[in-house]
Amino acid sequence: MSAETPAAAPGQLTRRRLQFRAWRGTRPFWAGLLVMIGGFFILYFPYAHLQLGHLTLAMGTPGGSSSLIIGVLLIVLGIIFWFQQHMRVFGGAAAILLALVSLPMSNFGGFIVGFLCALTGGAMAVAWAPGAPPKQQPSAEAAPGEGGAPEVVVPHQGTDPVGDGGPSSAYQPWENDLSGTNPSNGANGRHSAG
Repeated sequence: MSAETPAAAPGQLTRRRLQFRAWRGTRPFWAGLLVMIGGFFILYFPYAHLQLGHLTLAMGTPGGSSSLIIGVLLIVLGIIFWFQQHMRVFGGAAAILLALVSLPMSNFGGFIVGFLCALTGGAMAVAWAPGAPPKQQPSAEAAPGEGGAPEVVVPHQGTDPVGDGGPSSAYQPWENDLSGTNPSNGANGRHSAG
């Protein structure tokens, strides 16, 4: 860092953290992360060379090619969850199927750790739903009918405003409607208790 480098604004780290939190909240972030971790474990173990003192333990198995394919597909699905959130249901189902296939095909699904991570992440992706956008609160100075108290709509109850109401007048749709739930008054059949 030199003397000419400008210092970071005092709230820059907080602003970046809040931006990341907002980005993370609009997509199945944790599902994608778990699926990628599961893919890494499934991909890693067949190609790992573990050192135990002076002894090298090679984990190469005949299932190495299937581990490579399953691991790479799971990592790609995790990235898709982050950047193409509308593919979450298809990708989640694919991640669950790949996790199940990894059990017999690649070292018990990365020694069960990769299997569990991919299975949990796939289930989280299928279950994730975008949140509703926050609703604006009405201002305190709102005039009646402008977001304050709801307007009361009194339904038309069986009176004929045009005719004399005798047997010779034409049928009016509100004559037999005593529930107050016709679509003309905005109730649409929903009753409120109390």
